[in-house]
Formats: sequence, C-alpha cells, structure tokens
Amino acid sequence: MNENRRVIYTAEAQVTGGRAEGHGRTSDGALEVDLRLPEEMGGSGGGSNPEQLFAIGYAACFESALGVVARRRRQEAGDMVIDSRVMLLPTEKGAFKLAVALAVALPSVADLGLAEELVRAAHQVCPYSNATRGNIDVSLSVNGRDIEATSEPMAA
Repeated sequence: MNENRRVIYTAEAQVTGGRAEGHGRTSDGALEVDLRLPEEMGGSGGGSNPEQLFAIGYAACFESALGVVARRRRQEAGDMVIDSRVMLLPTEKGAFKLAVALAVALPSVADLGLAEELVRAAHQVCPYSNATRGNIDVSLSVNGRDIEATSEPMAA
C-alpha cells in the first residue's frame, strides 16, 4: 500500500475456522458472526456466509454513494432501498468467482432518466464498485428497469 495515501478509515476483523464452521469478529466488537456453509452448498446453515456479508456491505456502500452523488448534484434522492444479490459461481478452471446484482428503488425520483443517471454515477463513486470493476459482473437496475453499467469514469 502506498504510504503517501491518506487513509480515511480502516476496518479490522479476525476470522477463525473459515467459512464452513468459523467465527468472525471486528476489532471493536461491534460485529460478531458465526460463519456457516449454506445448506445449498451442503453445509449446516444456521450462520452467515461471506456472500451474505458482501451483499450487505455492497448495498450499504452503494446507498451511501448514491446519497453523495445526489447531494453533489443538488438532487433529492429521497428514501432508497437497495436489494443486492451476490452469486458464487464456478469457473472453468476449478476456481470460484462472484457476480452481483443491485436493484435500486428510488420511489421519490419520478424521472427515470434522472434515476438512471444517479445510479450510474453512484456506481462510479462507490468503493465496492471501484474495487470490483473489471473483476466481477455487476448488473444494475433502478425502479424496476435494467440499466447498463458503464466501465468508464464519469463525473459524479
């Protein structure tokens, strides 16, 4: 990591036991989870898994980015709801990869074009989107309509 960068925040966590029968805890104790392999993957279920945690984190981060974009543009985004799906997929080479679908609801933004602009711009601002861009497939929709996620930076 480049030491000249200004770090805004650092999250710290520790996991023991892995995803199948593990336990995770943040350094401040604010989040503590039992990790279990989901029943769909042959596990016992009854706990969280990395894909669920990623889905929550990505949705929360994306919603914050959407709020930032709306404020910068002096737009009112109103109440937002983001449904996220994180899918675990096998690769042809025996590895695994993720795919994400974010369904954004902006009920107070009647102009669908404006809603799409805000979501596209949030996708450029969101740290999760920036971390995953070019690495995993991310599909976006707003108010029930699929939109194209651009890979080129745009003004937020």
